Amino acid sequence: MSEMVPCRDGYGKALLDLVSEDNRFFVMDADVAKSTRTVWVKDMYPESFLDLGISEQDMVGFAAGMASLDFIPFATTYSVFLTGRAFDQIRTTVCNDRLNVKLAGAHAGISVGPDGRTHQALEDVALMRVLPEMTVVVPCDCHQTEKATKAIAAHNGPSYIRFGREAVPVITEEDTEFELGKARLVSKGSDVTVLANGPMVYLAMNAAEVLKNEGISVQVVDLHTVKPLDTDFLLKAALETGCFVTAEEHQRYGGMGAAVSEFVSENIPVPVIRVGIDDCFGESGTPEELMKKYGLSQEAIVDAILKAIKMKEEK
Repeated sequence: MSEMVPCRDGYGKALLDLVSEDNRFFVMDADVAKSTRTVWVKDMYPESFLDLGISEQDMVGFAAGMASLDFIPFATTYSVFLTGRAFDQIRTTVCNDRLNVKLAGAHAGISVGPDGRTHQALEDVALMRVLPEMTVVVPCDCHQTEKATKAIAAHNGPSYIRFGREAVPVITEEDTEFELGKARLVSKGSDVTVLANGPMVYLAMNAAEVLKNEGISVQVVDLHTVKPLDTDFLLKAALETGCFVTAEEHQRYGGMGAAVSEFVSENIPVPVIRVGIDDCFGESGTPEELMKKYGLSQEAIVDAILKAIKMKEEK
């Protein structure tokens, strides 16, 4: 079993590096600093940190003001409240003026667990990717979260990064390459391409191993950047394998799978089967129970792969 570390640890580590190297970086939180790891900045660099309290709209507005003064603010809180409560401020102030604000949504997905449906962000990627100018990233582990945080820091423009609360398997190395907007090939395959992000990458890797024993060659791809999509890679993969499966800890509607489907349908139509939350809200439970109940499992990915290959062969 791989080492288990929360992605938020990678986020906190990246923030420490950023604020120690450049005083333009400024970190904000909405009364959940310990949970999001921004407390690490608060403790070591208090001059670069401000807690706005449980006031997500004010935090985003404050971040916009900081960006207009050439600071590079990171506004951080639970993703469901950041993207839901402050959507108007993100849309009208940040994106409309293309301000260099970085938004970090922690505790994303159904794996928040016992906190229940009010705290489970299952629509945030859809909300953010529809906004003009917004970059959207969903890293798979702590190392990639650290790299992605630094990448959006270097990118000039509104950006959203989302990650869960639970510890997840560490499947990349400290020196694994990360490039914003470029898919990461995890393993080559010829029968189907599985495009996954967040904790679903690890499950996709396991599904590929199961099917390898049955003679099915699965290409696994870490599609960490939802917007902008790596369309060159998608075209190449569609030609090479002829079908896709997408896997994400998010609603099937509006997220990464929808983005892939939109591009594929207009450019190189191939079967796309989406694994994700099927148009419903969550409930309280352990992360493991919820992931399994709501179809975010290795078994669900295997079933989707077999269905996609069958559709390709019947085409």
